[in-house]
Amino acid sequence: MANNRRIVIVGGGFGGLFTALDLAGAGEVTLISNEDHFLFTPMLYEYLSGEVEEWHIAPNQKELLDESVNFIHGEVAGINLEAHTVSLKTRVAPLAYDVLVLGVGGVSNYAGVEGAEEYSIPFRKIADADRLRLRMVDALDSVPPDLPPQDTQRALTFAVVGAGASGVELATKMADLLRDAFKRRALRGEPRVLVIEMGDQVVPGMGDEIRELVEDALLKSHVEVHTLTRVVRVGEKTLTFEHDRRQTEIETAAVAWTGGVRVSPLIESLQVEKTTRGLIVVKPTLQLSAHENVFALGDIAHFSDASPTLAGTAQLALQQAGLLAKNIKALLDGDELQTKHFAELGEAVSLGTERAAVLAGGKVFGGALARQARFALYTSRLPTWHHRLRVGASWFFEGTTPRPLLPLGARR
Repeated sequence: MANNRRIVIVGGGFGGLFTALDLAGAGEVTLISNEDHFLFTPMLYEYLSGEVEEWHIAPNQKELLDESVNFIHGEVAGINLEAHTVSLKTRVAPLAYDVLVLGVGGVSNYAGVEGAEEYSIPFRKIADADRLRLRMVDALDSVPPDLPPQDTQRALTFAVVGAGASGVELATKMADLLRDAFKRRALRGEPRVLVIEMGDQVVPGMGDEIRELVEDALLKSHVEVHTLTRVVRVGEKTLTFEHDRRQTEIETAAVAWTGGVRVSPLIESLQVEKTTRGLIVVKPTLQLSAHENVFALGDIAHFSDASPTLAGTAQLALQQAGLLAKNIKALLDGDELQTKHFAELGEAVSLGTERAAVLAGGKVFGGALARQARFALYTSRLPTWHHRLRVGASWFFEGTTPRPLLPLGARR
């Protein structure tokens, strides 16, 4: 019977969690994740700024999952597609499956840049945001109020590598937080926040209308944009970049890395059909061509029938999860599997602590209203109705005011 079939899902992000939620009761469902919580990554920037709290965007997996779903907090050591087993580092015996879902997501791509992995701060997890915020506070605490403006700016220079949506969202948040801290601490001059981008424009892949809002926000937040610029080296307190064949080294308090994603080592080790970028090639049903009982989605899968702007986004993984769950049920019941075209549902880009840019219904708008619309939009995309209700009530009644970068140990 289908209800006795063993469905193993590897990865607890958007693809894995939403698939597990949709499959509850469809079989013996097991979700494996190396994190004990789900992370609503589009709002990790608001967590950095204190506009949202950890429980809002990083609820425990067990709080979200149906009781019929087994959750394992652990790291997968390997997958044997021929034996239909998944091995974990913390368990001796492997897990057997009848259906396997791969949704592990990607990892930061440092592109071989010297010192990048060692000294820069990625921005993919709660711990990353905590580390970056602490670095900002530590840097501020080290600067006396009477320091000359030029020395203050040198001590409080931060760089963000990559000017995609992640890079500009992070840079504008950091810049607004730091400028607010300058006022509160009566520091002289202003902080310096740079965005380093190899391409010739910010937010590549987005339309011109939303890009205009992004560029305006970067200007208002005093973010320094360097396009057609390549990062050469990241040091413990330095960054070296190259533009027009000329290299420049600057002192930095921190370098945040949003410069790209690559597939995880787990996926790299699988002997399956892949693209030149290492993405798993999936059929329109999200199945692997040589393994009809194995499905893949999200950052690791190459799915051709989707709008180009959706590649690597949370909303693509979320949409794919719905189709994937239906197809697993159909496979177990012996029914025909479905296909679907995935289109852009709208974009919402956070731009500092006061503004955002939203594309909805073919129309683009920005400013404070867009910021509120973004909160409303993302409330509707949180994993479960009870979590949406709790978070929505918290945002409505308690507000979403940023938390200042106060001196370490100071009360909120």
